[in-house]
Amino acid sequence: MSILVEFSVIPIGAGVSISPLVAKALTIVAESGLPYKANPMGTVLEGEGWDAVMGVVKKCHDAMMKEGERVVTTITIDDRKGKGQRLEKKLESLEQKTGMKLKR
Repeated sequence: MSILVEFSVIPIGAGVSISPLVAKALTIVAESGLPYKANPMGTVLEGEGWDAVMGVVKKCHDAMMKEGERVVTTITIDDRKGKGQRLEKKLESLEQKTGMKLKR
């Protein structure tokens, strides 16, 4: 079973530029060893099982809570039986169907 989780962790009241805090969260994601893709609005993480991916999201959320009084975390979950390596394969499938290379 492959679970894709797209999430963003936003510290409230940390000012206009939160990139130093986002960098802390991305370090947690990278150190998890799970496949991921960062994008301008969040991060997509792939894992084999709920606990693996949600544990990383929780660590990121908890790290942001240490930095301030309020954090908003948004999560979108795509859970599918019998499929793996979807972080890449979903985009490859779309490239085949559109006949063009997508920006990544």
